[in-house]
Amino acid sequence: MNQATSSPKAELSPQVLAGRILVIRGQRVVLDSDLAQLYEVETRAFNQAVKRNLKRFPADFMFQLTELEFECLISQSVTSKQGRGGRRKLPLVFTEHGAIMAASVLNSERAVQMSVYVVRAFVQLRELMVDHKVLADKLDALERRVSHHDNSLVALIDAIRALTEQPKPVKRPIGFTADVLKNK
Repeated sequence: MNQATSSPKAELSPQVLAGRILVIRGQRVVLDSDLAQLYEVETRAFNQAVKRNLKRFPADFMFQLTELEFECLISQSVTSKQGRGGRRKLPLVFTEHGAIMAASVLNSERAVQMSVYVVRAFVQLRELMVDHKVLADKLDALERRVSHHDNSLVALIDAIRALTEQPKPVKRPIGFTADVLKNK
């Protein structure tokens, strides 16, 4: 069996799917080949089903990568190069809504099951990003508090040192001098 038709149960987790979500043009998207694999169809068949239903996929649901975006994607991942059994056309990428719409155009039991996983993966990614923001905000607050405490501690230590310092004795000259009489 090829990769598109066989997938172990462990691969069905939203965590694995969340790892396949990319950020392209400022949007979180999934490659057509990844969706095809999840829906257990060939990428070619998946794209044909999408193209037969283009009205269901506005620009905010799906778009095609440019040559430059695809080259960057190839250099960042283990995607096969053209001419070596790899893709011959630029890939389509799907936003969360587009990935769910793709399940409706495939209209199979597997597609329905996987659309649930797609939704959960995007939700999990969104929650993870919110958690990171919350954590970053807490770190900022802690840093502000600690830096304030640092300044307070430095002032407190300086005050304690000032209190514990031995007063320097005033050296008096030995004998009688005219300066001593002027100061009295």
